[in-house]
Amino acid sequence: MNIINKNQHTHDKSLLGFVKKIILIMLFVPFLALSQNSTEYGVFENALLTVNPHQITQFEKGLTAHNKKFHGNGAYGARVYWISNGPNTGSYIWTMGPFPWSSLDNRPAQKDGHDTDWNTNVAPYTTTGSGYTSYWRFAADLSRFPKDFAIKNLEVNFWDVKRGKMSDAKKLVEKINKVYTEQSPDDTYGIYTNEFSSTKEGRDLAVISFFEKSAWLSRENTFVTKYETVYGKNSWSTFINDWMAVTDGLETELWIFRPDLSGMNGDVKVAERK
Repeated sequence: MNIINKNQHTHDKSLLGFVKKIILIMLFVPFLALSQNSTEYGVFENALLTVNPHQITQFEKGLTAHNKKFHGNGAYGARVYWISNGPNTGSYIWTMGPFPWSSLDNRPAQKDGHDTDWNTNVAPYTTTGSGYTSYWRFAADLSRFPKDFAIKNLEVNFWDVKRGKMSDAKKLVEKINKVYTEQSPDDTYGIYTNEFSSTKEGRDLAVISFFEKSAWLSRENTFVTKYETVYGKNSWSTFINDWMAVTDGLETELWIFRPDLSGMNGDVKVAERK
C-alpha cells in the first residue's frame, strides 16, 4: 500500500511538472513570436522606369490598369511619381511599400497573372535598361511624421555616404531630428537607407521632405538659427564639417505624385510610419 501510494505520488508530481512546463511554454509563445517579428522592418521597393517618349499614353494606360488590379493596398500597394528635374527628368518612380521582407515570398507573380500583365502592358513601352530597382529601409527613429497627411510633392535628397561612415551619419541625423522635434514640430520628412547600396551609384541615404505647394521651395531657410538655438552659437559650422567628413556629395530630385497612375491613394497615416 505504501509503495502504491508512493508511486502514485511520484506520478502526480511528474504530471504536475509536465503541466507546468506546458503552461510555461504557452506563456512564452507570444514573446517568442514577438521576438521573431521584431526583426522585421519596413522596406520600399523603387523601380525607375524610363518610357519611350512616343508611347507615354500606352505606358500610362497599362501601368494604371496594372496597379489597380495588383497593387491596390496593403504590403503590395504601389504609388507612382514623376521626376521633374535632374538626369532622370521625365522618368517615373514606381514604389511599393512599406512592407516586411517576408512579404515578398507571396508577392503577386506569374501564377496570379501579374508578371504576364506587366510584361505585356507595361514593360514594352519602357526603354532598354529601364526598371532599375532599389530597396530602401525606413528609419522610423530618425524620421518625423507628426500627423496624417496626403502625399503630393516630394523633395528627395540622396546622400553619398563614405564607406564605413553610415553609423556616424545616422548620429548626425539624430541631431537634426532633435532640432526639428523642438523647433519645427509640424515639418514632415522621412529618412531611408539603401539596403543594397553601391559605391558607384552613390545613393546610400535618402532624406525625403513632403510638401504641398511649390512655394515651399522658396521658403526662408531659418534652420541654422534653430540648430544653434538647440546646440549653441557656431555649432552649425561644426555640424557641417562633421557632415562633410562622412559624406561625398548630394543629388536632389523632385517627385510629383501621380494618383491617376497609382494603385493606392496618397493618404499617409502616422501609424504606418511608426
